Amino acid sequence: MSLLSIDRGLSRDSYYTATAPRAQRHEPLQASVTADVAIVGGGLAGLSAAIELAARGHSVVLLEAQEVGSGASGRNGGQAIHGLACDQSTIEDELGEADSKLVWQMVQEGIDLIRERIKRFEIDCEWQDGFLGLATSERKARDLRDWADRMAQRYDFALRWIGGKDLPEWIDSPRFKAGVYDAHSGHLHPLKYTLGLAAAASRLGVQIYEQSPVISMEEGTTVVLRTAQGQVRASQVLLAGNVYLQEFSPQLAPQLNARIMPVGTYIVCSEPLEAERLRRLIPSRAAACDTNFVLDYFRPTADSRMLYGGGVSYTTATPRDMFERMRRQMCLSFPQLSDVKIEYAWGGFVDISMNRAPDFGRIGAAKNVYYLQGFSGHGLALTGLAGKLVAEAMSGDAGRFDTFSQIKHLPFPGGKLMRMPALVLGTTYYRLKDLF
Repeated sequence: MSLLSIDRGLSRDSYYTATAPRAQRHEPLQASVTADVAIVGGGLAGLSAAIELAARGHSVVLLEAQEVGSGASGRNGGQAIHGLACDQSTIEDELGEADSKLVWQMVQEGIDLIRERIKRFEIDCEWQDGFLGLATSERKARDLRDWADRMAQRYDFALRWIGGKDLPEWIDSPRFKAGVYDAHSGHLHPLKYTLGLAAAASRLGVQIYEQSPVISMEEGTTVVLRTAQGQVRASQVLLAGNVYLQEFSPQLAPQLNARIMPVGTYIVCSEPLEAERLRRLIPSRAAACDTNFVLDYFRPTADSRMLYGGGVSYTTATPRDMFERMRRQMCLSFPQLSDVKIEYAWGGFVDISMNRAPDFGRIGAAKNVYYLQGFSGHGLALTGLAGKLVAEAMSGDAGRFDTFSQIKHLPFPGGKLMRMPALVLGTTYYRLKDLF
């Protein structure tokens, strides 16, 4: 079964889809058009780049294989939080301390960019300030405290430490031992935000075509992208399909395919709760995430539900009891919700890189085909920044983009057949570390 057919089945019962009706539809490409820049992928990265490029005076065509926001951009956990999916030490090892600090500053800028765009484009996407990072054991609490101290000293990034005796003021759960609070991070309704960006891009003159998968790319000084019924000629191209680029257009950049892996992630959402009951669970209404390698993440929604995610599957086969497993995880964190019904359960795939660091760069002899991938489940803020950086590079200022492009990326070992079993074995090791 293809990744696409699995994904469609998983995402059918999304809370986001049920609460964010699509007011704007875009026709498929059925002609030959030209543009300064052509973008493949109508998720957050592609839309962010389109907005930034249009604001700089470029003509932009965006091709989306399904519907805008139909991938991970429109069904993720909704958490816009600091940092990358990898530890900052990974970036230090790759780039050195000075450039690592630059990367950290840029990633923080990604959160500011979300706030700025919500205000600028008047996007009603239920933004809520605050994020809690939580430790599930005393050992992990010590590790979290050491990390927070290091980030404060080396990166001037101050978090509020929450010791065990103070934790009940922040979260009413027997599962967690300590935590940190970040007021700068936050959470939102990702599909409403993505659709808001698409509407903003259209108003800025970006031509968006849905149901238009790219079937071939002819590289050169002018790049030609062909769909089933049309084509786009552009001076520069951005490939922003992430894991779905392999599914819809594997022939576009096959050299990139082995550097990312599709990983399933799953979310459940409760029935509406009494506002006071939900407030007692997380008084600050912050988003929250534990610090395990295979982690859980959760947050209250604007309409007083508990949205709970995690349950990562490092195969393309979804375990039969996955959503019941997610309910059990929710009740492990919040036994008070054992009587609560689950109204929505969905999932889908994200792309991860070997080192969990983002993979940005250029391909082709003319170096005019850019790509963004490897967000590794940490992309809500990073995708917006990535779109801005690639727009800067396409406009002649590639300094910040090239800082990211210097990060080295290796293919997953084992080739096409064995790389996923190898990843499962590695993940099992980390699951055991989380437990013991």
